[in-house]
Amino acid sequence: MDTQVTVLSTGGTIASTESEAGATPKMGGEELVAAVPEIEEYASLTVEQVAQRPSFDMDFETLGTLHDAALDAADAGADGVVVTHGTDTMEESAYALDLLLDLPVPVVFTGAQRRPDQVSPDGPANLLAAVRAAAHERLAGEGGVYLAFNETLHAARDVTKTHTSRLETFASPDAGPVAHVDGNGVRFTRPPGSHTAALPIDGEGFETTATLDVEMVKTGAGVDGRQVRRALDAGVDGLVVEGTGLGNVTAALGDAVADAVDAGVPVVVTSRCLAGRVAPQYGTGGGGATLASHGALPGDDLPAHKARIRLLLALAVADEAEDVSRFFDDW
Repeated sequence: MDTQVTVLSTGGTIASTESEAGATPKMGGEELVAAVPEIEEYASLTVEQVAQRPSFDMDFETLGTLHDAALDAADAGADGVVVTHGTDTMEESAYALDLLLDLPVPVVFTGAQRRPDQVSPDGPANLLAAVRAAAHERLAGEGGVYLAFNETLHAARDVTKTHTSRLETFASPDAGPVAHVDGNGVRFTRPPGSHTAALPIDGEGFETTATLDVEMVKTGAGVDGRQVRRALDAGVDGLVVEGTGLGNVTAALGDAVADAVDAGVPVVVTSRCLAGRVAPQYGTGGGGATLASHGALPGDDLPAHKARIRLLLALAVADEAEDVSRFFDDW
């Protein structure tokens, strides 16, 4: 077998079994691969255990280690990289690596909604699909970071988790999937490759990112500006505001956003809607046009948790607060 794929294991449901304290990641990457002998038909595998943790407790130190491991795998001659990861924050980790990696080989994340000790676990099928995608000739030389799940391949930039427990949980609301992976092969529905403009930061930047504090604030009926003002009092480095509709908030929260920008704290505005991008159309105290006039940055169609990743990484390399805005010009 000429195609070489490196599997980087980080834990998550795909590696978890039940215990008295609740489900816990225990299975190593070698065990996960051994449970899917069909993988050998598509690639020769090298397995590395990067971490063993649930993704809801993922941190930037681990992401930095994962970033470096992917670089090392590519330098060692891997044709593709597969990352096994918990589903809760898989899209954040995948997006972070897509912002940072500029590799000619694909990086494909996957995981499971059902544990190996549950009825009909989906981990083996997802792992097989991820390896098939990572080894596919169409992705050779293209690079990019993807997420393979339930026979579907998504771009890291566009994908999000939509259901807490169903197997068909990941979707790309506006863009749609990159490909479908089934018994007949890998069928591409749009051109592969990275759909993200990489930031000029290396793995060491994660050390800086880990020291930064970016808070997420949600709007809703009657929400005031106390969340923002508490964050400013605590010395927050940046804010992501999840607005309604096209990116609007209450007038009280709009005033607090103005105070944050005046204090030199970057504010990125997103929407709580599942699809569509923000647009500065509405006036009044909390309308999107008003927020833009204050100096708030548009989050495009990113959900708040991905906009937070982008803002954290931008802050890690920006020379000053005003310099952050250039990282939100190119999507």
